[in-house]
Amino acid sequence: MRKIIIGVMGPGEKATSIDVQNAYELGKVIAQEGWVLLTGGRNVGVMEAANQGAKFANGLTIGILPSEDSKGISEAVDIAIFTDMGNARNNINVLSSDVVIACGMGAGTASEVALALKGNKKVILLTDDEESNVFFKKLSPENVYVVNGVGEAIATTKAILSR
Repeated sequence: MRKIIIGVMGPGEKATSIDVQNAYELGKVIAQEGWVLLTGGRNVGVMEAANQGAKFANGLTIGILPSEDSKGISEAVDIAIFTDMGNARNNINVLSSDVVIACGMGAGTASEVALALKGNKKVILLTDDEESNVFFKKLSPENVYVVNGVGEAIATTKAILSR
C-alpha cells in the first residue's frame, strides 16, 4: 500500500518564529499519523522545523533539494532527492504530495501554492497573511482551505484524505 505524503511548504530564511513553531508541530503530528513528510529539504526555516518535528516522532522525511549537492541539507531528511533545478523543484514538491500545507508565506511558498492549485491539489493555508488567504481562496475556492492552527490543519488533512 502506498504511503500518504504530506507536503509542508514554507519560508526558509524569512520564516517567522510562529511559522517555525507550527512547522515543528506539523512535522511531529504528520509522523504520528504514519504519513510521510515532504519538504524542500533545506536546513532553514519551515523545512528544517518540520523535518525536526517528524524525526522527533520517528517519522519518515523526504527532502526535494534545489541543488546537486548536500550543502545546506537538513540532517533530519531521510530521503534526499537532488534536483539541480533551483526553484523549479517546487513543482516536484507539490505534485509528489497528496496534500500540501503552506505554513507561513513568502515568494517561494506562494509559487508552490500556485503550482499545487494548477495541479488540482488540495492546499491548506496555515498563515496569518490575510491577503494571501483571500487571494488563493479566490483563485481556487474548491481546493484551498484556510486554517487557524496545527490541529485544524491536521483535521482538514484527514477530511481531505477520507474523500
